[in-house]
Amino acid sequence: MIESRNRKLSKRYSIINLLTDIIINVILVTLALICFLPFWYEVCISFSSNRAIMAKEVVFLPKEFTFQAYEYVISRTPFWKSLWVTLLRVLFGLPISLFLIITAAYPLSKTKSKFRFRTFYAWYFFLTMLFNGGMIPSYLTVVQLGLLNTIWALILPTSVNVFNMLLLLSFFRNIPESLEDAARIDGAGQWRTLWQIYVPVSIPVLATVTLFTIVGSWNSWFDGMIYMKPYNYPLQTYLRTIIFNYDFGNLSIEEQKKLAEMSPESVKASQMIVGALPILAIYPFLQKYFITGITLGSVKG
Repeated sequence: MIESRNRKLSKRYSIINLLTDIIINVILVTLALICFLPFWYEVCISFSSNRAIMAKEVVFLPKEFTFQAYEYVISRTPFWKSLWVTLLRVLFGLPISLFLIITAAYPLSKTKSKFRFRTFYAWYFFLTMLFNGGMIPSYLTVVQLGLLNTIWALILPTSVNVFNMLLLLSFFRNIPESLEDAARIDGAGQWRTLWQIYVPVSIPVLATVTLFTIVGSWNSWFDGMIYMKPYNYPLQTYLRTIIFNYDFGNLSIEEQKKLAEMSPESVKASQMIVGALPILAIYPFLQKYFITGITLGSVKG
């Protein structure tokens, strides 16, 4: 009697678990499609002809396949210049940001007995996540430092991301103190311990922070609009001006003739696709560190 009841209960639980898995998978697939379909639609638009776009025939596949929009994009000097500004921002900003974050997170990960004012400085950094000086003081600071319309105006104000620093700090706290003690016995100082012990074992979280930093720098547009002249706009700022305020009056006669044969929507879509390709190429190589980097440092407060 008891065995039959247990079998019924186990069967019922298995059915409930199966239904739960199905519901969860359906929800996840739906969310994935919601995120992916707009991007795929832009891809289809970028490869479609002007006539097909104007007739609204483009849905899930390109119509009258053409590379005209991409040929026009790669021939435009302002696009490549804005892409170059963003590449410089990432290439210079990433190592500076990682260096500052690592050197700040390491001492803050120590106990109070080793660093008396650790709690004060930790709260000092944390409060900057809740409050900031505002846009006008930030702009005046950049102007007074002579950084306006330079690549450093895009790099230095955002070089210390406190969220990334706290993520790295939490990871450092989970590293066994025995590693540091062994390094100290061998004669290593704090600087050598940091770069030869802590950093090599923190590759997962550093890869995660690297991805966060690259994506944040690549997608940022507002600071470019504030600090840079139009001819020095980073890529995302340039794309925003193209999408929301496409000025055909600044185009040459030859460019206007080319645009007459294409749809402005396909040109905008092709520029967005080309601008997103570098991030799409980098992400698969760092994805395997994503979950590991976040969860390993999240246990200890």
